[in-house]
Amino acid sequence: MKKILLISLSGFLIILGLLGYGIYWAFFDMQRLPEGRFLTEAVSPDGDYTVRAYVTDGGGATVAFSVRAELVFNDEDKRKKNIYWAYREETATINWIDNNTVEINGRHLNVPTEKYDFRNN
Repeated sequence: MKKILLISLSGFLIILGLLGYGIYWAFFDMQRLPEGRFLTEAVSPDGDYTVRAYVTDGGGATVAFSVRAELVFNDEDKRKKNIYWAYREETATINWIDNNTVEINGRHLNVPTEKYDFRNN
């Protein structure tokens, strides 16, 4: 009886975990954002990072423009990662505050750990 209960509970937890990951992947994963049209880029003062900004049209007349920014690791062999996603923006202003702090459209981010996603703020 305990064995059947343990197997059932394990199966339920696996299904729940897969469902949770599927929801995250479909709705919150910033690596799946659309590419967009290139706007501008800025290199960090020490040259370690580059932030590139793109604008996307949202795919139709009912969706506003959005700005996506990605962090590029210049000296390391790492994949670029999306660090900024803002809805109802069409332009991007990128300023480096110091070697690890970037300001994108007035929002400060410590790279490479922080990100801004309008869906979560």
